[in-house]
Amino acid sequence: MPTAREALLDAALRALADRPWRTVRMVDVAALAGVSRQTLYNEFGTKGGLAGALLRQAADGYLTGVDRALTAPAPEHPAAVARWTVRAAREDPLVKGLLTGLWGEGLPRPSRDVPAHDVPGPARLLALARDRVVAASHPAAPCPTVAGRCEIALRLALSCVIVPPPPGRTTRQCAEPDSWSPITPMITSEIDTSFSVETTSPRKTMP
Repeated sequence: MPTAREALLDAALRALADRPWRTVRMVDVAALAGVSRQTLYNEFGTKGGLAGALLRQAADGYLTGVDRALTAPAPEHPAAVARWTVRAAREDPLVKGLLTGLWGEGLPRPSRDVPAHDVPGPARLLALARDRVVAASHPAAPCPTVAGRCEIALRLALSCVIVPPPPGRTTRQCAEPDSWSPITPMITSEIDTSFSVETTSPRKTMP
């Protein structure tokens, strides 16, 4: 059975699916959750506190998915996490905002509804994902090469989120959510290419 906090967060998401965040009222969220308004205020304090909890839940959900993707064989970790990143960002607008800094109208967002330090920004969230890949691939001695390959894969994944295919057309690089396998060859090929360059030229840091 969900706790009162879980029920309230679920109710807030349902309310957000129906209307812009600015018009979501605390009393409506409490009613949807089947609890008193005082219970809602006891849990989150303010509407900004509720918004922050929603964003932190979205970030945690994304990172939980990263951990699930890391059940793939170690050489496939960067591509597996990249595929999950595309899927998560397309399925959840809050995750997309956290990963890209691009917030759809009507969503709660850091700096306007929530203090920015309360939720991870794009750089921090991607760094957390990258560090998980590195730790899972080389738990004893983290390898800088794995970190670089993972960052490339994540940047490629986010490019597919930010610049989707034209209407009515699906490309190999930016497959729609019901078909993730086409993105794998593009990502793994780019990773292999960058790895070859790294082994024959001075290491370059990504901007």
